[in-house]
Amino acid sequence: MTDNRTWLVTGAGGMLGQDVLARLDRAGERYVALDRAALDLTDADAVSAALDEHRPAVVVNCAAWTAVDDAETREDEALAINGDGPRHLADACARTGAVLLHVSTDYVFAGDAQEPYAEDAPTAPRSAYGRTKLVGEKAVLGIERGYVVRTAWLYGTGGGNFVRTMIKLEGVKDTLDVVDDQRGQPTWTVDLADRLVRLGRAALAGTAPAGVYHGTSGGETTWFGLTREIFRLLGADPERVRPTTSAAFARPAPRPAYSVLGHNRWQQAGIEPIRDWSESLSSAMPVLVAELQEGNP
Repeated sequence: MTDNRTWLVTGAGGMLGQDVLARLDRAGERYVALDRAALDLTDADAVSAALDEHRPAVVVNCAAWTAVDDAETREDEALAINGDGPRHLADACARTGAVLLHVSTDYVFAGDAQEPYAEDAPTAPRSAYGRTKLVGEKAVLGIERGYVVRTAWLYGTGGGNFVRTMIKLEGVKDTLDVVDDQRGQPTWTVDLADRLVRLGRAALAGTAPAGVYHGTSGGETTWFGLTREIFRLLGADPERVRPTTSAAFARPAPRPAYSVLGHNRWQQAGIEPIRDWSESLSSAMPVLVAELQEGNP
């Protein structure tokens, strides 16, 4: 039997993992935090041993290969973490009866839709990163208590991300050219961590059906629109941000032009979706600015 007071968080040293731990602290939950050094998800025996040792009721997998461009030439390495890792966790959770919450990505979709992708929309990844993440999803969805939470455009403290970069660049650049032909939902890791904990609790209570959930903010914008809002919240002139196209910033891995996700599944779990991206950003900015002022890289 699992211990209903214990959660196990993999990838605990990452940006999202740190916020999941903070949310569990606030909730008074007991947890085991395992970073990359403490648990190699590509080692099936190590994963099995970790679950046998800690007997968690809920496993939250925040570990992932997130170097999207590098995955194009190192797909086998990315697959070991994004595909084999979740499979090993799924096998161990199925054996021990633990709930598995696995964080996935919008990159499993083609990115060419005209309306928000529903949770059951057909997947069609166009990058190595997306393909490897889809393999992991399928493994998790193959077990009875498997939950996949797709997210996108994540930002927060404790790690590099677009929002932190734009805050820093505002102080050193007169103008910025930012892509205006990719649409998505900027998502604060604090908000996503909250939904992951709520979902885990609901899963334990039997009130959340297993399957796919979309953990992104409400609304939508472009990178250009996001940057202008960042400048506005900093008290800077948004006109210093100029629109450009994806072609101006060619990358090895194709970026989805449309990464807007629908959130209907949360209603089935009795949990409200994440608030609008602009409201979240307004709450997050003082925290992000304070972190940078403290000299954190």
